Amino acid sequence: MGDSSNFPDSVELGRMAPCIAVSNVEKSVAFYASMFGMSKTFENGIPVGFVIMKKDRAELHLSLRHDKESSTHNVAHLKVSDANALYNHLSNSGVRIIKGLRDQQYGLRDFVIADPDGNRIDIGQPL
Repeated sequence: MGDSSNFPDSVELGRMAPCIAVSNVEKSVAFYASMFGMSKTFENGIPVGFVIMKKDRAELHLSLRHDKESSTHNVAHLKVSDANALYNHLSNSGVRIIKGLRDQQYGLRDFVIADPDGNRIDIGQPL
């Protein structure tokens, strides 16, 4: 691993957004819109194969992959202001909960969900 002391002072890192593979763009856009209140801010391709979803400071890039396979690791982490309310909304909406809501020793109230493709999103609120 590199030595961060060699990193140029003139370079400021900007926004970084996770890009996740999905098997059906329209279905994924509908899921993130209804479950997280996100809006599509960009799309590319004919047919559409890439979409940017955004709400507040959260941004998620969806990329079409016909050979998409589920994973057992988290593909994104999302900090929220009210984990209880979002957990209740998602669980009442039938979203697959991987790990239930709990307070963690590392200072977050968190839970993990899976989107329609099985992409796992870790959601947490600072305690």
